[in-house]
Amino acid sequence: MTIAFITHHDCSLHRVAIHHPEVPERLSAVDDRMLASGISMLLSHYDAPLVTREQLLRVHTADYVDYVESSAPGPDDMVCLDEGDTVMTEHTLQAARRAAGAAVLGVDLVMSGEVSSAFCSVRPPGHHAERARAMGFCIFNNVAVGAAHALAQYGLERVAVVDFDVHHGNGTEDIFRDEPRVLFCSTFQHPFYPHTGEAVDSPHLVNVPLTRGVTGKEFRDAVQGHWLPALEAFRPQLIMISAGFDGHREEDMADFRLVEDDYAWVTRELKAVAKRHGKGRLVSCLEGGYALSALGRSACVHLDALIGH
Repeated sequence: MTIAFITHHDCSLHRVAIHHPEVPERLSAVDDRMLASGISMLLSHYDAPLVTREQLLRVHTADYVDYVESSAPGPDDMVCLDEGDTVMTEHTLQAARRAAGAAVLGVDLVMSGEVSSAFCSVRPPGHHAERARAMGFCIFNNVAVGAAHALAQYGLERVAVVDFDVHHGNGTEDIFRDEPRVLFCSTFQHPFYPHTGEAVDSPHLVNVPLTRGVTGKEFRDAVQGHWLPALEAFRPQLIMISAGFDGHREEDMADFRLVEDDYAWVTRELKAVAKRHGKGRLVSCLEGGYALSALGRSACVHLDALIGH
């Protein structure tokens, strides 16, 4: 069955401060590699819709959504929503609405059976956005919006959110900590930004902090030893992925030593779980990844594994 590739030009209009790593060229790097590899022609391409307020309010407070909307600046202005790295410029709000809307569309497509899996190539990323706080380049929690949509719209009882970004998905944990219908699995460098995730106080959280310098073998051991048993026991009807590729060895913002084959491997493992328990339904949302060549290559092997090559 076909794989959906969901994006929107609006996501490239979001521009941040000079020397900020979260640049529009991240999406171009994925597109260029897809074209060069021939993967692009194997995918079904969709434009991301705008998320609705109702969909946002499933995971964010009304006060927070109002704050973000009222903070949107005009041309040539810039607003910081946190201590300084989560920036809004003229087109940011529209991009954030598209990024969250992409996750909703991905869920709709896999739940209808139109596609088996979906990849949302969007920005700004989302997994650091908490219920009532922006941080870490993230404004709306895209993957959480998608997971909550699956619960509310389709009545699913078991949705797994799996996060292999090098940073802990503190926002996703904050949103779903007390939601037994969601299993959250995360590997991340620790100690490292955002300095959360080490303490686990819920049976629905599977946090696996890893030290700097982690290789593919250690990452795979963590997935096999912690994620996969939890996922098998949970039997997810849908898997949502926070696909951060900033654990690649070419990244200079972190200290993991992963390579493309590690991302392909973990994608195949998650796809197998989805096939056993959720009719193959899987929606992946781009999170981190700032070394452009490594990002493009890693995203493409992720897509290739979703296709089944």
